[in-house]
Amino acid sequence: MKVLRNILSWVVPIVVAVVIVLLVRTYLFEVVKVSGGSMEPNLTNNERMVVIKPLKLKRLSVIVFDAYGEDPAAAPNTNYVKRVIGLPGDKVVRKNGYIYVNNQKINQPFISQAERTGGTGNWTLASLAKKNHWTYRGNTVPQGHYFVLGDHRSISEDSRAWGYVDANKVMGVVKVPFWTGTRQHRTNINTMAS
Repeated sequence: MKVLRNILSWVVPIVVAVVIVLLVRTYLFEVVKVSGGSMEPNLTNNERMVVIKPLKLKRLSVIVFDAYGEDPAAAPNTNYVKRVIGLPGDKVVRKNGYIYVNNQKINQPFISQAERTGGTGNWTLASLAKKNHWTYRGNTVPQGHYFVLGDHRSISEDSRAWGYVDANKVMGVVKVPFWTGTRQHRTNINTMAS
């Protein structure tokens, strides 16, 4: 009996700690690492960030999502980091170097003029859908989905190529901790959403 009590005295705290960690990672937040350059200069390859899970997604929020099944090239257990441009029901158009959402030009101070104007062309959601053979061909973001872009527009594989992100695939909203990056990069990630 005494041996069993001794074993339980160290097993129970370990089990409780594991359960707490799993609950926090599942429902509150977890730390993940950026892989690739699609969010440069605001997030760089191998940078660590916090994903907050219960936060509401807004336009210009930076999110992490399960890319498997969204991007046909993504392997199972592949997560992408992108910026939400279009919310469900939004009409998104890119024209003459600017992105318009519901006929309003989006202010994008978080990326350079070169990334805003070069390499992405003029398009509507319907023209992207036709070009890339998406199942949904409407001119607005479908309900329960998001239109996302990387900040490094000239190299990012994002919604322009493979379509919309299902809301059920979103893990959470990215926040950069105060001890990493520059103040401007933290602002560009943490406070741009509207």
